[in-house]
Amino acid sequence: MTPDTTATTIRFAAAADVAWIAELSRDRIEGGLGWSWTRPRVLRCLQQPESNVVVGVRGSERAGFGIMTYGDTEAHLLLLAVQPRHVRRGVGAALVAWLERPAVVAGIERVSLEARQDNPGARAFYRRLGYAEIEVLPGYYSGREACVRLAKQLGGCGNSAAAAP
Repeated sequence: MTPDTTATTIRFAAAADVAWIAELSRDRIEGGLGWSWTRPRVLRCLQQPESNVVVGVRGSERAGFGIMTYGDTEAHLLLLAVQPRHVRRGVGAALVAWLERPAVVAGIERVSLEARQDNPGARAFYRRLGYAEIEVLPGYYSGREACVRLAKQLGGCGNSAAAAP
């Protein structure tokens, strides 16, 4: 078997990507919960200045996407999904790294996210990227499924080491 050396390129999402993002969210993230990340909701994120919506591209194919919002001290990874044929090829890690960079530059202290409690693969993926599981929230999804909240400390300007003279 020949190793896959196709690089992942990250670009900002465009209006033409909205339907694809919404459908990938429905199929890869929201299965069994109802569809909340519809086209209008994704489009709203695309238009908000405090959000980045990005697409990972391998060759000429959209391979995955991520949506993150940025506040003064915390960023929140709202969604991350990778097409099944591109899983375990570095797409997810590339998307997260790209989305974390503006947070680091802005001095944001922490990134948080939620993952389904019954998704050990996603939880292990985020732990490999330096995220720690900080709490379980029963009934978080549609009142019937628990999530695990994860967070990663970035350092930010509120960090005592970063604030030292």
